[in-house]
Amino acid sequence: MPVIESEEHRALRAAVAALGHKYGREYLTRTVEEGRPATELWAEAAALGYLGVNLPEEHGGGGGGIFELSIVLEELGAAGCPLLLMVVSPAICGTVIARFGTEEQKRDWLPALADGTRVMAFGITEPDAGSNSHRITTTARRDPATGDWLLTGRKVFVSGVDIADATLIVGRTEDARTGRLKPCLFIVPRDTPGFERRKIDMELSAAEKQFELTLDDVRLPAGALVGDEDAGLLQLFAGLNPERIMTAAFAIGMGRFALSRAVEYARDRTVWKAPIGSHQAIAHPLAQAHIDLELARLMMQKAAHLYDAGDDIGAGEAANMAKYAAAEACVKAVDQAVHTLGGNGLTREFGLASLITAARVSRIAPVSREMILNYVSHQTLGLPKSY
Repeated sequence: MPVIESEEHRALRAAVAALGHKYGREYLTRTVEEGRPATELWAEAAALGYLGVNLPEEHGGGGGGIFELSIVLEELGAAGCPLLLMVVSPAICGTVIARFGTEEQKRDWLPALADGTRVMAFGITEPDAGSNSHRITTTARRDPATGDWLLTGRKVFVSGVDIADATLIVGRTEDARTGRLKPCLFIVPRDTPGFERRKIDMELSAAEKQFELTLDDVRLPAGALVGDEDAGLLQLFAGLNPERIMTAAFAIGMGRFALSRAVEYARDRTVWKAPIGSHQAIAHPLAQAHIDLELARLMMQKAAHLYDAGDDIGAGEAANMAKYAAAEACVKAVDQAVHTLGGNGLTREFGLASLITAARVSRIAPVSREMILNYVSHQTLGLPKSY
């Protein structure tokens, strides 16, 4: 481990784990039942500097990177109380603004994202585009009279819009040279006229709600555009790679939580003469789940290291692999944990049943495992595309 994680990283991991266990699964379950966000945990994590650990020091952050932020989310997840909006607000939005935002955008947003007083959501998915980001139809056009942007389109499955101060929207503008649409990123404040939201009725138990957004000629000042209009694709993937890495951290943490509950149960539960954990039919699948989670973490750490080192191409490959491996390991760990507890695995007391649905999300979002396999097939192995 010293080769992979420094003494400071291990200290961060231990400190965040202590915070996570202070709140735990029961706290997160209670917030879901009350229909509210995990405000207390978010505020304390921010006060301790964990939310902004990846953001620049000159803008109120910790001066670290996605490597450090992934440690925070993984350990909160392992304690049973992961914060989904960490994937979005500091990881995607904070990173994009830190790398490409104007000085005014950095001053306005980064200190507040770091100290948790402001939250930003991220909108990319559209009803008719799915995993094909090239089919995004949300478009932005200039008002020649004022220089403002007019943004029109729809987004779905946007997390936390109700508590976010603004949403970073992925739109498209027309390239004057080619006439083709190119991606651009816009900061849309929550109360902007024409920016409407509708909560999606989900069967997923989570503190963060999902929304469909409608943008009807939303008027934005020129300063709402993040970065360079002609570098949209580069800026977009600067946010998507951290998203995949943090999703991996979320999944690994969830898998570790489920596995720890199963191991604790298997050590003590006695049906015949010995604890059930002494039987290889119980022990071996749990050991395999642990191995899979550890392997996924190694790939996640590789991806985070490459990203923080500025290797966007290498990070793209590793981040996709990490997300794939972590999702598969998480689903298997949760399934085996529930199976180990039998009927108890479906009770509220042990807090595992709700993870069955949540674990599946890591396979689907923010990109499906099939699209990751496509990416590896084309980009890594050089195989031809079928689409």
